[in-house]
Amino acid sequence: MNNPPRIPHTTFVALGSNVGDSATILRRAIASLQELSAQPLTVSSLWQTTPVDCPPGSPPFVNAVVALTPRGDETPESFLKKLLAMEKEFGRRPKKVLNEPRRLDLDLIAFGHETRSTSEITLPHPRAHERRFVLQPLSEIAPDLLLPKQTATTIQLLARLSTREKLVKLP
Repeated sequence: MNNPPRIPHTTFVALGSNVGDSATILRRAIASLQELSAQPLTVSSLWQTTPVDCPPGSPPFVNAVVALTPRGDETPESFLKKLLAMEKEFGRRPKKVLNEPRRLDLDLIAFGHETRSTSEITLPHPRAHERRFVLQPLSEIAPDLLLPKQTATTIQLLARLSTREKLVKLP
């Protein structure tokens, strides 16, 4: 008996950059993410954001979120490997300091309704619901999304969030 075809998972990836021409880096990364998607991407606006939990003096970030449909028999683990490889292609080096400035940071926020908790991957992203720099762009493209393990939609999570983060939508 053949296995039934896998149902594509809408996958959400948060992008961030605070080294170099961050807006251009994110636009190039979004184009690269399209290569990993079976459907056209849904892309948020770019947002300039204050650094969160970063070393003192860290420059502001540019952040965005994309929704995509992974190709073929992609799993969260195989997809995460592709995101990490893309970060390296864009010049990301191994971390020396937690949350240090970086050219490209790609976070797998959700992979459909999949949940994981291993040393390699946690799904949904464990802090996405606490971060305005994720929720603002995510609620722009998926306001009614209910992340796995949450009881409120992204727009509801954003409305009740109390942080010191400052976001400015870029033109």
